Amino acid sequence: MNKSKLIGQIAADTGMTRAAIKAVLNSFIDNTTEALQEGDTVVFQGFGTFLPWEQTERPARNPQTGEPVMIKPRTSVKFRAGSDLIKALNK
Repeated sequence: MNKSKLIGQIAADTGMTRAAIKAVLNSFIDNTTEALQEGDTVVFQGFGTFLPWEQTERPARNPQTGEPVMIKPRTSVKFRAGSDLIKALNK
């Protein structure tokens, strides 16, 4: 499912307009991103947790040339599924 399909499904489920759903979803994404940028963990009880984590600098190889390169450190995100989501997936 992509963003457009999600917006359509939520609009169909709630009777709200696609424009309203799109505004809410964009606000959700923006606020979640800002929280993760600040180093906060974002928790949705039963659904899951988004965790920012620091990847350290590490060696790698350029697949085209085989030349060794260093990958710069960066912040990434991990998702840990909640118990309700896991139960729903394993019915």
